[in-house]
Amino acid sequence: MLTACIKSENLKIRRSFIWLAFLLIPVIPAVMGTQNYLNNLGLLKSEWYSLWTQVTLFYTDFFFAPLIAIYCSYLWRLENQNKNRNLLLTAPVKVSSIFFGKLIIIARITLLTQLWLFLLYFLSGRLTGLPGFPPAQLLIYMARGCLGGLVVAALQLFVSMQLRSFAAPVAVAVVGSITGFLASNSRFGILYPYSLMMLGMNSSKSEDILAGNGILFFVSCLACLFLFCGCAVLLLKRQDVKA
Repeated sequence: MLTACIKSENLKIRRSFIWLAFLLIPVIPAVMGTQNYLNNLGLLKSEWYSLWTQVTLFYTDFFFAPLIAIYCSYLWRLENQNKNRNLLLTAPVKVSSIFFGKLIIIARITLLTQLWLFLLYFLSGRLTGLPGFPPAQLLIYMARGCLGGLVVAALQLFVSMQLRSFAAPVAVAVVGSITGFLASNSRFGILYPYSLMMLGMNSSKSEDILAGNGILFFVSCLACLFLFCGCAVLLLKRQDVKA
C-alpha cells in the first residue's frame, strides 16, 4: 500500500510548478548571503565557514520552511479540493500509508533542496575566489539540517492536512521561521521544531552551536517526528466522511 501511495504522489509532482520553486527560491538566499559576505570581508575572515554563515543565515531563517510548506501544500492540494478528501478516506488504503507516502516524497525533495543549496554555496565560494573545497565538517551540518528539515516537513504536512487552503500553511511556515529564529537564540530552541533545522545547519554561527548537544538534538528531532506523524495519522483515522 505504501509503495502505491508513493507512486501516486510521484505522479502528482511530475511536471508540477514546485520544481520551479525548488530551482529558484534557494538561489535567493545564496545570492543574498554571498553579497553579504563580500560586503563584510573585513569582519568575516574564516573563508568557507564565513560564507556558510551568511548563506545559511538567509536560507534557514527566511526561505527554508516556507519552501517546504509550498511542497506540502501542493501534495495536499488535490485532496483538499471539492469532495476529494472523501474519496481518499473511503479508498482501500491505510491512512498511515497515505500520510507516510507524502512524507517520503517530501523527504526526498527536501534532500534534493539541501543538495541544491550546497551546490549553490560551493559555486558562490568559487566565484568569490575562495581556495580549495568547503570543510568536511559542513557535511555534518548538512546531514543534521536534513534531519531538522524532516521535522519541518512532517509538521507542515500535518498543517496542510488541517488548513485546506494553499496559502495558509505557507503563512504558518513564515511565522514559524520568524519564531524559530528567535527561539534558536535561546536555551529552548532545541525543543522548538522550527528551530531544529537552523540549529542543525549551524546557521549564521562560526562555531558548532550543537557541540555537546548532539544527542539531545537527535532525540528532539525523533520526538517531534513521532508526535507530528502520530497526530496526523490519528486525526486521519478519526476524520469523518462528509456528505
